[in-house]
Amino acid sequence: MSSPHDFDFFHGEWEVSHRRRTDFLAPGSDWEEFSGTSSCRPLFGGAANIDEIDMPRLGYRGATLRLFDRETGHWSLNWASSRSGTLFPPVFGRFTGDHGEFYGDDTHDGKDVRVRFVWSGVSPAAARWEQAFSVDGGETWVTNWIMEFGRPAAS
Repeated sequence: MSSPHDFDFFHGEWEVSHRRRTDFLAPGSDWEEFSGTSSCRPLFGGAANIDEIDMPRLGYRGATLRLFDRETGHWSLNWASSRSGTLFPPVFGRFTGDHGEFYGDDTHDGKDVRVRFVWSGVSPAAARWEQAFSVDGGETWVTNWIMEFGRPAAS
């Protein structure tokens, strides 16, 4: 069952290994890889958090505000990009154990897409996030961005 503390594992500093498709809608497109960093802090006693991710190779940053709705038991994940200066439509979902799935609707390159975020393998030391798009209402999915999170080595 989902709770206001599902994302407690994510608080703090992270090193991030990114893999993303060069074309988010083409399942056969090439993957590019790059690194970045992320920092997350709790809000509302853990029932919300905000993180900022730095992607120097892409030349921009992103931020996610996550909010837990105590009435529905669902989270909303709200992404903003320094590149566009806009807030994207949220995805909604919940965790079952260490696996979370979140869905929403958006557009990409002028096409309506169904969006899926999956969090898996979550622990205080590591986590995996995947983004996938569907152009057929969720019948098929193209995973187009994967982030592997790990804690920075002690200096």
